[in-house]
Amino acid sequence: MSARGRWADWVPLGLFLVLTAWLVGGALLQSVGGPGESRTDWSSSAVESSSAAAPAVLLPAPAPTASVGQPGNVAVGTSVLVGVPAAGLVSADWARAAASATGIPHRALLGYAGAALRLASEQPSCRLGWTTLAALGSIESDHGSHDGSAIGADGVAAPGIYGPLLDGSEYDVFVDTDAGRWDGNTEFDRAVGPLQFIPATWDRWGADGNGDGTADPQQIDDAALATGRYLCDSGDLSAATAWRAAVYSYNHVESYVDSVAVAANGYAARMP
Repeated sequence: MSARGRWADWVPLGLFLVLTAWLVGGALLQSVGGPGESRTDWSSSAVESSSAAAPAVLLPAPAPTASVGQPGNVAVGTSVLVGVPAAGLVSADWARAAASATGIPHRALLGYAGAALRLASEQPSCRLGWTTLAALGSIESDHGSHDGSAIGADGVAAPGIYGPLLDGSEYDVFVDTDAGRWDGNTEFDRAVGPLQFIPATWDRWGADGNGDGTADPQQIDDAALATGRYLCDSGDLSAATAWRAAVYSYNHVESYVDSVAVAANGYAARMP
């Protein structure tokens, strides 16, 4: 499936009200202590790593097979402080090196890596990797840069990113569910933000990844964390079949799953 930068060619993730996928990469965080945020319906524990170590990436064919550099440490069982911005968990040195190596915009990378680190603490058994998040962000919105948008220092995509109106003219009809709160339309829904959430999905899974008290689908930390939690609800993504099923549920097109795997592999291979 072609990148969502070409709206006429993509099938909005929101059409299926789901997100799912991500490769097993590593934890990308600086050491953090303190009480963590958790929910009983989440699975989990954290992944121990170091800035030098790089756990293997496990994915279905085609899938990432290269090792992925780690942006810090998270001890197994360590919980992340409630309200701590996810992006702040990422090693600054790692982020600079990773952005340079992969070509992913620095602020977007912080969102993906921070979400993966947060989830490594919340739900370590999920084994979600930052490279899968990055692959999804690339395909969904070119890391928040679709149609002239850009992710600012605050992590917000501006101008906001919106998919085609789901009014039946190109895709199935999705009657408005949010009174236009997220997508600016009170008649029909449309996918929003750098990870393309449909409003109904966001209302259920929306997360506050930057600790500002608001869950905003246009904010990369919020969107990445929400996506991760949704995906991790599918279980251990280190298994090829589970990973592929998760990505497929994100977008019901086999070629899309292949594209995500190829993109994730590419990012993993470029890491120093």
